[in-house]
Amino acid sequence: MSKETRMAEEVKLLKTWSSPFGLRIVWALKLKGIEYESIDEDLSNKSPLLLHSNPIYKKIPVLIHNGKPISESVVILEYIDQTWTQNPILPQHPFEKARQRFWAKFNDNKLIPSVWSVFVNEGKEKEEALLENLKLVEEELKGKRFFGGDKIGLVDLVFGWLANLMGVFEEVTGLKLIDDRFPLLSAWILEFSEIPIIKDNWPSHDKLVVKYRALHQKFHPLK
Repeated sequence: MSKETRMAEEVKLLKTWSSPFGLRIVWALKLKGIEYESIDEDLSNKSPLLLHSNPIYKKIPVLIHNGKPISESVVILEYIDQTWTQNPILPQHPFEKARQRFWAKFNDNKLIPSVWSVFVNEGKEKEEALLENLKLVEEELKGKRFFGGDKIGLVDLVFGWLANLMGVFEEVTGLKLIDDRFPLLSAWILEFSEIPIIKDNWPSHDKLVVKYRALHQKFHPLK
């Protein structure tokens, strides 16, 4: 697709400054070289555009392509990959594509909730459940540079929050979770974080610490 064609398209992304789900879409659009309008939402006062674009869940992110809204971050990633075929983020082989979808669901349905459970509740049992999930992620990286193989793919974008928010959570809670028990995951975090389109689009670390410290105090007021 030519640059002139891309410029003629209208691409808008509704997100928030701190959401890891919106950040996935930012990275994908940057990888593809797609120009877009970024619109940060205030979720305490949702805009008419967001409510109209995602009337069922009323959540971000939402990608609006030529007036047509697409919701749910993994669905959006697949839409982006099928619409703009340069720099693919999904493999062509059906089995490998299915594996990528599986691990994306694992992240959203298992890993993120286990991290949040530790952040909100803490306790040895919660930590052990999280560590078991991290062991599975570590195992998936064996023999690979990235989750997608030799280059970043959909699963790397989905797991990308680990390279940023886990450090914030560790700083806020005082718990060290990703250490020398997870050498492959630690190496992936370092390499993933140095990719220019990733590094150049992180939300502010200091702002994230302030946000999550306030949240942590809300759940642990006596600390």
